[in-house]
Amino acid sequence: MVNEKEIKALIFLLDDPDREIFQEIEHKLITCGPEVIPLLEHSWESSFDPLSQSRIENIIHKIQYDQVKNDLQLWKLNNSEDLLEGLLIINRYQYPNLHEEQVYYQLAELRRNAWYHLMYDMSPVEKVKLLNNILFREFGLSGNTSNYHDPQNSFIHKVLETKKGNPISLACIYALVAQKLDIPIYGVNLPKHFVLAYVDPDNQEKVQFYINVFNRGQIMREEDIYAFLRQLNLPLSDAYTLPCDNIAIIKRVLRNLIAAYEHVDNAEKKLEVETLLSLIEEDEIM
Repeated sequence: MVNEKEIKALIFLLDDPDREIFQEIEHKLITCGPEVIPLLEHSWESSFDPLSQSRIENIIHKIQYDQVKNDLQLWKLNNSEDLLEGLLIINRYQYPNLHEEQVYYQLAELRRNAWYHLMYDMSPVEKVKLLNNILFREFGLSGNTSNYHDPQNSFIHKVLETKKGNPISLACIYALVAQKLDIPIYGVNLPKHFVLAYVDPDNQEKVQFYINVFNRGQIMREEDIYAFLRQLNLPLSDAYTLPCDNIAIIKRVLRNLIAAYEHVDNAEKKLEVETLLSLIEEDEIM
């Protein structure tokens, strides 16, 4: 293990003009992991050399990106039943220093506001109308129609902050709040448009109706979904009509993010998110 004195000595050499020496130093610092970030940040603040500062920024990003890759693989292996954790790992890619307690707090507050009005004998449709009222009318969530391809639509804390998102980010927030209230609402991987399904509490394969979150929680029937699939010339497959697992949701969030970075012409970030996606698709390729 490299000690603090050695790390400081390595950081001191970051402005070395020899490319090979710099790359060796960079590699050593990256392999030290997140523990070196405070020292790197301190060095960045006290440095007046643009080259050193730029190199420090890149090293910090690489360390944080490695951490996201690691977190995502561990989530897939051990923790994929926790959708929120998967969404927060994606969030860490762009916002590594975010205080995530704020996201937990906001979701808990939305749940509490809905729970206050929830009655035991409400029908499924009445429960959805209540959630629609809390999330769309009172809290103010809405589809980001004016900037649909903004990468920010894929980061849960940004969607809660701006109250604007794409179909899947809005659906995730809706489902997370519903499930905390024991309302059986789950994501459906409908092509071109992510929706939610209200299922039979005893059988997730029995869908009572669908919810179009991008259209303020509009209720859709089975026929609406079938008609949509026919329009796209797609089969009436269970993969498109029944709830999907959280790994499928996270993959779709990542695909949306790839498309968003492509739309804003950010090739570097697009490539990094493609790598994240490949990490949770690995077992399917093998």
